[in-house]
Amino acid sequence: MLSIDALLARARAGLRRLPPAEALAAASRGDAFIVDTRPEFQRRSGGEVPGAIVIERNHLEWRLDPRCDARIPEATSAHIRWIVLCDEGYSSSLAASALRQIGLANATDVIGGFQAWIADGLRVIRPAVLTRPRGPGEPGTDTRLTAAERACG
Repeated sequence: MLSIDALLARARAGLRRLPPAEALAAASRGDAFIVDTRPEFQRRSGGEVPGAIVIERNHLEWRLDPRCDARIPEATSAHIRWIVLCDEGYSSSLAASALRQIGLANATDVIGGFQAWIADGLRVIRPAVLTRPRGPGEPGTDTRLTAAERACG
């Protein structure tokens, strides 16, 4: 039986985790998507990452697997680079590892999560209405960073 620390270490051993600025750069180039799995109360308290796709953790594999009927429109290939973001970078490592286990080999996460994003001074928005988690087949709004958001970093 593995402890959670051992499970986390095993999950991270298979990932090339990204610092927040590198995750932002990848999403800005358009070759990756940041997926925010934080629950509503954390997004309400801390804010949201501009352009991130919001998917609740318990739906993540179903929304991102291109073979699943419950996928989102962006989930078109097993080769997409999904960058999972949680609050501190723990559950996102486990989530990214789970995505890799279902064949999404480019999945990874953000080192330090949203807290590191904030500490690095990267842009956060506080919309009047929080972004609703994506459901099956639902197109997103603002899933890619705009040129202005890329410039603001």
